[in-house]
Amino acid sequence: MIVLTGPTAVGKTKLSIALAKAVRGEIISADSMQVYRHMDIGSAKITEEEMQDVPHHLINVLEPQEAFNVVIFKEMCEKALRDIYRRGHIPIVTGGTGFYIQALLRDIDFTENQENAEYRASLERLAAREGTGALYQMLLRVDPEAAQSIHQNNTKRIIRALEYYELTGQKISVHNEQEKQKTEAYRSCYFVLNDLRERLYERIEQRIDEMLGQGLVEEVRKLQAMGCHRGMVSMQGLGYKEILSYLEGEYTYEQAVDILKRDTRHFAKRQLTWFRRENGVIWINKNEFGYDEQKILSFLLKTLERHGILS
Repeated sequence: MIVLTGPTAVGKTKLSIALAKAVRGEIISADSMQVYRHMDIGSAKITEEEMQDVPHHLINVLEPQEAFNVVIFKEMCEKALRDIYRRGHIPIVTGGTGFYIQALLRDIDFTENQENAEYRASLERLAAREGTGALYQMLLRVDPEAAQSIHQNNTKRIIRALEYYELTGQKISVHNEQEKQKTEAYRSCYFVLNDLRERLYERIEQRIDEMLGQGLVEEVRKLQAMGCHRGMVSMQGLGYKEILSYLEGEYTYEQAVDILKRDTRHFAKRQLTWFRRENGVIWINKNEFGYDEQKILSFLLKTLERHGILS
């Protein structure tokens, strides 16, 4: 297996296509938003034209009203992997959701104690009434280690950590640390594409401006008309929650855009922090290759040969 990840807007999509064509690969999306139909602009979803006939998996497979989490990702991903291996191709897992990638590579088991729907609903009601900060304070009391690793606005992960504690009486931070000690379930190369921070932030700003020019506000308005609301997992994605807040009158347009740009920069920073904690990562700093895409691809291929992924 090949993993090609990195922060948002760094250029993973274009490189993944070039890599897939070079190794007869098929791409599995490790993105928590591109899985949804009707959510194209805000998720920076790859287009049919950009795919260049390279098979892609886990894109446009769910409706926005459906939940998506690491358990569902693993189930879908493992099914796709079986099909890819049967065809004799190489899977390339591409996307910026490091938690999903970690769960796949280490075969982390989330199926035990899956959920407590009643308790989860009560937490969601509390968040709607008092804000995510109230849940974060609860998490700080029962599992401060988990609270340190979860952003205080990440409602989904905070609820999952509290739910795990409610179900098992154990800290999810301890469980996650135990699972981290597992050896990798796949023979893999784990590449992280990166760039200088100022260039990355500039690209993030440019991408958001492009999304707005392509009709991000209208896309969110259509989702709103379909009954999508901020309580849904899909609408908690960057770009969607901010524009939804604008449409609901919470922010002005300018405030929503400023918050979106700020939070996307913060998100990229958190992604890089996550990847730096992972073992065996091969960093690809674009500036060190003079931003020459062919040189980067050649480095990937030589590294894959050296690791025995390519014969």
